[in-house]
Amino acid sequence: MADLIVGIDLGTTNSEIAIVTDGKPRVIAIDGDPILPSMVGLAEDGKLLVGKPARNQFVLAPDRTIKSIKRQMGDDVTVQLGEQKFRPQEISAMILRRLKDAAEQDLGQPVKKAVITVPAYFNDSQRQSTREAGELAGLEVVRILNEPTAAALTYAPNPEHHERFLVYDLGGGTFDVSIVQAEGGIFEVLASHGDTKLGGDDFDDLLFELVAKDFQQSYNIDLRKDRVSSARILRAVENAKKTLSDHPFARIEEEFIAEKEGVPLHLNIEISRTEFERLIMPLVERTMECVQKSLDDAKLTAAQIKQIVLVGGSTRTPLIGELLEKRLGQPAHREVHPDLCVAMGAAIQAAIIAGETVGAVLVDITPHTLGIRCVDIPESYSMHVNEYKFAPIVHRNTPIPAIRSEAFSTVSDNQKTVEVEVYQGESSDVRRNHLVGKFLIEGLARVSAGNSIVVELRLTLDGTLQVTAREKATGLLKQITIENAMAKYAVEEREAAQERLERMWAEPHLGGSDDDADDDDEGDGDFAANLGNFLGQDDSPEPSEEAPTTAARFTMPTETKPAAEGDAETQHAEHLLDKTDRLKPKAAAEDQAELARLSESVRAALAERNWVNLKKANSELANVLFYLED
Repeated sequence: MADLIVGIDLGTTNSEIAIVTDGKPRVIAIDGDPILPSMVGLAEDGKLLVGKPARNQFVLAPDRTIKSIKRQMGDDVTVQLGEQKFRPQEISAMILRRLKDAAEQDLGQPVKKAVITVPAYFNDSQRQSTREAGELAGLEVVRILNEPTAAALTYAPNPEHHERFLVYDLGGGTFDVSIVQAEGGIFEVLASHGDTKLGGDDFDDLLFELVAKDFQQSYNIDLRKDRVSSARILRAVENAKKTLSDHPFARIEEEFIAEKEGVPLHLNIEISRTEFERLIMPLVERTMECVQKSLDDAKLTAAQIKQIVLVGGSTRTPLIGELLEKRLGQPAHREVHPDLCVAMGAAIQAAIIAGETVGAVLVDITPHTLGIRCVDIPESYSMHVNEYKFAPIVHRNTPIPAIRSEAFSTVSDNQKTVEVEVYQGESSDVRRNHLVGKFLIEGLARVSAGNSIVVELRLTLDGTLQVTAREKATGLLKQITIENAMAKYAVEEREAAQERLERMWAEPHLGGSDDDADDDDEGDGDFAANLGNFLGQDDSPEPSEEAPTTAARFTMPTETKPAAEGDAETQHAEHLLDKTDRLKPKAAAEDQAELARLSESVRAALAERNWVNLKKANSELANVLFYLED
């Protein structure tokens, strides 16, 4: 019987433990979640908290909670936890022990050996501290494995051919990019660059500063001076950052965040993806410089890289994939869960050490890009306006299920309707792609051009696609459901090919002499060529002149326009009305009556577009909801 060896990703923000069973890597759940927050805390009664309990406590007791300890691994320092001081490897050992206990509970047997991953650029003292942490947790560390190597293992566990991977790993607290060469089952890191002080935490800090300064300008109160308020904002901006990975806007809300002259103050600010990307661009550019340095050190060009692999939760930021594709000329892969692929790779390495046979990681992905038709208006109106622009929303190879949305703008003043046409394909011209469904949204607000429409695509594992279009200012919404959206094109092509085959099989001249070739001029053409088209050898048909001419009058998503008057109040009203609908059935009779009265005031102000009255109505409803929730 092979030794039981687990794989562990000891991360800055999150950690995971995995095992190979039946030839496939599996991440072990801890309290129902495969991801364990890398946080340690002490409760008021002195009880040790690791993972989610520590993260939950951080908001209220940041002085009794430690996060991002990985950044201090290898340093000759101590950290304060309650009344006690600990070395970084001791805190890491607590995280590892929690992972070990969860694995033992899941597997029903002791876990004594592990492969633990570290960034490729970790020095000897950092690696030794990691090994010491494992030993303190009761684990024999059979190997310290570079994280990029672990990530590459999930994409090619048994490479037969010579392959090179560029692994871009942006986690919560650290960043590194590595060139990994694989051949005959042997992996080698050719070059690596990184920054131990750069990660998603720094994105959070930038958003935190933006929000805190905005609040200070509005109320002359600096929330950064209060540790509890700061912790609450950090949690809120982290959630907003995650939302912006899949949606064009995110709202940061924290009720009763402060008080002024006895009046409770609420934090309520909306952030656009464009604004967020502008904020983090200098940090992302730093990572791109590391990418180029790693290629230079390995003496390779981008064309010599087989795959770009994204690792770490922060790589979900769309800007990163876009810049990598622009600079390296190929799309980056995130088919394997970016938060889990390092732990899975560590498990694969552990299984190989134990003598097990390991198969490839299988992930459900969408095989085609899904998006909508829109109008692409160039900055110079003397240039051609493209009415057949394909705007991708869910990109090819996205793991499913998936939910993505993008914001578009109307192009005409007082535009009342928009027709949303959903296409599938890879061409920038919708006439080369395939229409999978369409619907009309009517009754738009009578406003100037630039009215924001948010289009959301929800794709399920069984291929069902739900398309939703919502007018951002009013909440007006329309949606359709398309069954088997991913298979639609393939089915249509298969049926057409079958019909061609039937007709051609019935042809009396099939397989005849060369003299019969001219008889095909007005028929279906060469069968082999037709079958080649069906198999995808030529999946870019010529643009059809019969493409529908009633496209949605959208402009492409561009720089976010300044918020229109009443946008913030309207968004806040929508949020409050949704919350009212959830809380009202549980409230007492007198509270239900009060909620009905206040929500009616909000709706009336919305209908009249009276922003002064709406702001007042929102505030009154928010105060009642706050006390009901409490």
